[in-house]
Amino acid sequence: MTRHWNAPAIVFLILAIAGLIGTWTYNIIAIIERNDFLGDWFDNGPAVGSLTTDLLILAVAACVVIVVEGRRLGMKHLWAYIVFSGLTAIAFTFPLFLANRERRLVAVRQTVAPS
Repeated sequence: MTRHWNAPAIVFLILAIAGLIGTWTYNIIAIIERNDFLGDWFDNGPAVGSLTTDLLILAVAACVVIVVEGRRLGMKHLWAYIVFSGLTAIAFTFPLFLANRERRLVAVRQTVAPS
């Protein structure tokens, strides 16, 4: 279970979990209160519009990094990070990708120079 887990991978995994809990706390509140989540998000003024644009651009850039870096390292199932970012949150899937990227880098280093 601890195979290929180094300090950066653990930090990224913690960020992924924090992103999942942080975003879904608000999602659950919206569901319980039966809010029009998307309506509240997009119709709430320039500050929310700014945040939405900021996060959207970040999410697109993160997806590009996932595909480019993942292919470079020969990682599998990259599509899942992108699909799950829409179903959960990019705040969860991008750090999760980074954690698995670190694990892949450790595995590659061990293959090249076994101890």
